[in-house]
Amino acid sequence: MNQRPNLGRSRYDPPPGLVALGTHVEVELISETGETEQLTFDIVPDRAADFAAGFLGASTPLAQAIMGRPIGARLPYHRADSAEVRILSVTRSQRDPDQSAAEARQAVTQDAVVRAKTDDLVQLALTVNSKWGGYDPEPLEPR
Repeated sequence: MNQRPNLGRSRYDPPPGLVALGTHVEVELISETGETEQLTFDIVPDRAADFAAGFLGASTPLAQAIMGRPIGARLPYHRADSAEVRILSVTRSQRDPDQSAAEARQAVTQDAVVRAKTDDLVQLALTVNSKWGGYDPEPLEPR
């Protein structure tokens, strides 16, 4: 079996200058009125997609519109108030989407555990105060 050595290449080997899986892309969305909005993201497999973290799934409409296109291409892209998209730059991604997605899931899980423990402590404190009279039946004295 003939295997190629991994010569420092990423898991995906995109062609230079073309938008592909494993590339870091900067685009400009252009509205009907000429207003622009720049977006920067890495194109990743859908299972690793997390747009808030900068990972755009390969099957999304935006990714599908720009895949295989070179830097400088202007393409029709009719979504929301966008009329077209222009590709500003394309480089090989330096981030591992699988690792980043796993780290993000771990952080969310850890945050949920901390919130659950806090909620349990608050609930216990409320139960103790109401069950054993953790209130002062005497009114406050006026000043």
